[in-house]
Amino acid sequence: MPDISRDEVAHLARLSRLALSDAELDEFAGQLDSILHHVKAVAEVATDDVPPTANPSEIVNVTRPDTTVPGLTPEQSLAGAPNAEEGRFAVPQILGESE
Repeated sequence: MPDISRDEVAHLARLSRLALSDAELDEFAGQLDSILHHVKAVAEVATDDVPPTANPSEIVNVTRPDTTVPGLTPEQSLAGAPNAEEGRFAVPQILGESE
């Protein structure tokens, strides 16, 4: 069935706004024809007894459910900081001008 012509490749190139040389048209015609033969071979595979699936693996989702747990209070999180101001970590300025 496939046998893509050089004219069809030229038409596709024009639609794609590609400027192809004569050598490139011949090369791509052969490559596209080969690709279409492979696609045809895959399409002919008997898959009537194969159920549709998104993943052929039998593995199921084994993640844990998301649950919220209490975290640190602001005071606890700042307790080990060498310097804190107004409930925030205070760090030395490294960019820009000083205030």
